[in-house]
Amino acid sequence: MENNTRPAWMADPLVKEIPQQKLDFLGQIFSEGHGKSQKEMLSYLMPMMKKAKQQNLTFTPQEMNAAIAAIKKHSNEEERKQIDKILEKSKQNGGSVPNNPTA
Repeated sequence: MENNTRPAWMADPLVKEIPQQKLDFLGQIFSEGHGKSQKEMLSYLMPMMKKAKQQNLTFTPQEMNAAIAAIKKHSNEEERKQIDKILEKSKQNGGSVPNNPTA
């Protein structure tokens, strides 16, 4: 993965309408969550969502769909499978993360 440069998904046309502050927040979640198990990732996401709320960062369903699609587009097969598992688990737990983003 990239060291101190922006991940490729952040420059993807799918996310060009998302404000930079939101992209930076999602980038932090993605980089810090990389390599975590599904259970660890779900535990990590809860305080991050609270942090987003404290910073008045809200994401529309369209923004989430675009970000997830861009991240998946620039991920390898194993990462895509993990993302899908996390999204499915979130859906089962009553989360509001879209399950099937389209590009």
